[in-house]
Amino acid sequence: PAVRTLLQSNRPVAAIVAPSFPAEFGQIDFTVLVGQLRHLGFRWVHEVGFGADLVASRMRRLLDEFPDKRYISSACPAVFGFIKRYHPELIPEVAPVVSPMIATARVLRRLHGDRIHIVFIGPCISKKIEADSREVGGEIEDVLTFGELREMFGEALRDGTEINPSDFDPPHAGRGSLFPVGRGLLEAADIREDLLRDDVISANGRANFIDAVMEFSSGDVRARFLDVLCCDGCIMGSGMTIRDPLFKRRNRISEYVRSVLDQRDQRVWQNYMDQFDDLDLSRTFIPNDQRITPPDDAQIRRVLADMGKIHPWDELNCGACGYETCREHAVAICKGLAESEMCLPYSIERLHKTVAELNESNTKLASTREALIQSEKLASMGQLSAGIAHEVNNPLGVVLMYAHLLREEIEEGSELHEDLQMIVEHADRAKKIVSGLLHFARQNKISLKRTNIPELIEDCLKSVQVPASVTVRMENHMGDPTADVDRDQMMQVILNFVSNSLTAMPDGGTLTIQTDDTDGDVTIRVRDTGKGIPRELRSKIFEPFFTTKGIGQGTGLGLAITYGIVKMHRGRLDVESSTEDEPGPTGSIFSVTLPRRNTGTEVPVQSEK
Repeated sequence: PAVRTLLQSNRPVAAIVAPSFPAEFGQIDFTVLVGQLRHLGFRWVHEVGFGADLVASRMRRLLDEFPDKRYISSACPAVFGFIKRYHPELIPEVAPVVSPMIATARVLRRLHGDRIHIVFIGPCISKKIEADSREVGGEIEDVLTFGELREMFGEALRDGTEINPSDFDPPHAGRGSLFPVGRGLLEAADIREDLLRDDVISANGRANFIDAVMEFSSGDVRARFLDVLCCDGCIMGSGMTIRDPLFKRRNRISEYVRSVLDQRDQRVWQNYMDQFDDLDLSRTFIPNDQRITPPDDAQIRRVLADMGKIHPWDELNCGACGYETCREHAVAICKGLAESEMCLPYSIERLHKTVAELNESNTKLASTREALIQSEKLASMGQLSAGIAHEVNNPLGVVLMYAHLLREEIEEGSELHEDLQMIVEHADRAKKIVSGLLHFARQNKISLKRTNIPELIEDCLKSVQVPASVTVRMENHMGDPTADVDRDQMMQVILNFVSNSLTAMPDGGTLTIQTDDTDGDVTIRVRDTGKGIPRELRSKIFEPFFTTKGIGQGTGLGLAITYGIVKMHRGRLDVESSTEDEPGPTGSIFSVTLPRRNTGTEVPVQSEK
């Protein structure tokens, strides 16, 4: 837009065209290109190649006048921009000579006066930054890339637009038109890259020029002159739009230079060179230090450790992050130029951990969901049981009382006495079931007291009739034997486990009661060597009225009540079991884990007995 505005004004505007134009516009004759530029409104159209001739001559003179000094070429703004930012110590060794663009601008100001406005057209976006820099700012009005010029052509030129072919305005370029090709500066300045003397080195391309500059800085390269370009020649610049390969572009430059040099008068070119021999082509470079203090070894090791690279063999140096080694990647992270997630092995390992954590979370969620469903089921059953028990208990008491009275009045041995005896037995059983329902449904709070757990278990075992075929083992591994529990209710829990275990070993076996503790928890395990619980029944054993015992042998409320007691203690109840169909010894393990202390509540200490 700025160039359009400039051309629409009445001010004189000159276009200076970079010598790489044949690589971009090789499909048309150069005179047509110049005619199109004049059609856009440029009063003058000049070749930057002549400015390159002047720069090449000045570089040659610099090397001849100061044979003991070392120089880095200053033709590429991307190169000296890199040096100003990351190797400012090399600024004194950058040749104090302007680029061909600025040299051409100074030629035009001498020819056309200071009122002229100059637009550079070329293949490189770094020229935009050079034109705005403090050192040479104001000498170039604006910069267009070849791509932007094509856009302007597309807007201004239509099919049938009449174009008057035209030659460039003098002074015309000589061998300076070879500048955009690798080693073009050396060719134009007639500087020979002698491999035996190794006093001149040329390096093109992003990786090569950086390596050359760093080796030049470290002293590994003793060359007097370092000719470097950021790209593989300006013909590969980022402002180009064509996709032709490198050597096809080089060929177009060579063909153009050969054809025009055959047409130009060498004496006229030399006269212009003599005319501008005294032109000031000097410049300075202002440091723009962007270096970041390198991290120390401890910082690098910490970053590597965060990525799981503890040992040298953990550093795979796979290059997936874009850096040659893991250490270079770690240095970049310390400088804020990279992230740990750029490391592919690290990201894969984190993904594995995330998947594992998700699986663990899903398992916990499923377990919590099951516990919630069980709690809701027990709560509903508790409310139902309480209602049923209260309604049934009174009429059942009347039936039981009159059955006892009638049985006492009837002579023993008679048929009626036996019938009444059956009524009494079944009414007593119904009473026990109702009592269990009330116990299951009770809403009273637990009464916590400081209790000696091993002694509590011993007291439980004293009230149980253990068959002679069953061996009982007590294993106490507690460091601190006390915990805050409701003694009576915990006795009921242990008795339930012991009773179920004895029932599961009708032919004998071993009953083991084990106690363990940590600083915050106590665990009681009741293990038997019985027949085990079938896999399909394990999820149902805490449901009210579910029992595997025969008819008349159990109510199915024992484990449901046990579950409620453990939850009221804010504990956890786990079951492991194995049957004959599963590997390993048969049997079941019921484990109760309870918090040792009830925080926030004063708990009385219970006596030893």
